Amino acid sequence: MSFVPAPVARQPWQMLLPLIFLVGFGALVLFSASGGSWQPYAASHLVRFGVFLTMATVMTLFSPSLVKMAAYPIYVVVLLLLVLVEAMGFVGGGSQRWLNLGFIQLQPSELMKPAIVLALARFYGDLPVGMVPTWRSLVPATVLIMLPVGLVLLQPDLGTSLAILFGGGLVMFLAGLPMRWFAMLGAAGAVLAPVAFFFGLKPYQQRRVTTFLDPENDPLGSGYHITQSKIAIGSGGITGKGFNEGSQSHLNYLPEPHTDFVFATMAEEWGFLGGMLIIVIFAIILRWGLNVARNSPDRFSKLLAAGMTATIFFYVAINLMMVMGLAPVVGIPLPFVSHGGSSMMTNMICIGSLMMVYRWNRQARPGGLLH
Repeated sequence: MSFVPAPVARQPWQMLLPLIFLVGFGALVLFSASGGSWQPYAASHLVRFGVFLTMATVMTLFSPSLVKMAAYPIYVVVLLLLVLVEAMGFVGGGSQRWLNLGFIQLQPSELMKPAIVLALARFYGDLPVGMVPTWRSLVPATVLIMLPVGLVLLQPDLGTSLAILFGGGLVMFLAGLPMRWFAMLGAAGAVLAPVAFFFGLKPYQQRRVTTFLDPENDPLGSGYHITQSKIAIGSGGITGKGFNEGSQSHLNYLPEPHTDFVFATMAEEWGFLGGMLIIVIFAIILRWGLNVARNSPDRFSKLLAAGMTATIFFYVAINLMMVMGLAPVVGIPLPFVSHGGSSMMTNMICIGSLMMVYRWNRQARPGGLLH
């Protein structure tokens, strides 16, 4: 007879324990990034995780019918919030991305990342299989994706718009749309890329691309971020300089050591081994998410779980490539490690959705729980 209460035992601890360890490790990195203090980053990081983990646990109680019913209304509400950002959002860091609600500075574009996955999972979950390879499955989904992408590009926020495109596009791919459509899209993108670069991107966004291609061309100007990030990562060696001993972040050489470049802060102090530890933990969490999708009995659950896993993966992959100089700097933080409420909220919504589908899968098994 087990002394562990059944509701506790039923939680996906194979994912939660690595996640809790990752957040705790992130708090240590933020402690060091603030010069050996729990304020202002590490303490709020842990508090936010606790709040959003509670939110994720509550999400597991939602039924499939309730989530399906709420999918389109949630999408519409977030879309209206994006419109409000254009009308009355305040400007920070040169971009108009936030709504001041008094008790919180809300970034609606972050909410659209899981919202687009949910809406498309509902759309393709309801669509007859025979209609999937037709234009009637492509046009509505494309409209659902491009409306928020257009609004986010106006802010401007290229990184978030790419995240929305990635999550939505992956759901469309997994829904079974013909490969030739994606090949045609890729070919069109390659042709239009130069046009988009010269006429669609703002000057500072163009500089990010040229800096990515040749960061040493202006090491003290536009290439400063990535140059200092590479120095911090490389100077950590195999085992790092030691906890709270990172010179790049402590002497303010490394920009944004607590958000976008938190991995460089960690790698300098914990070295290659610390970096590999973080990557392995992310692999465990993402593998669990893919298993949840694979074990789902219906198309809606499969697409929802796969899309939420893909959203987390996009954050991780782009941030790690960015700090290593393998992708342009687009301002995407590292999930569960970087300081930031919007990023934590989005990724914990994804985790909560995966925990919810995990519970649905348990209920669908023979002898599964029905409450």
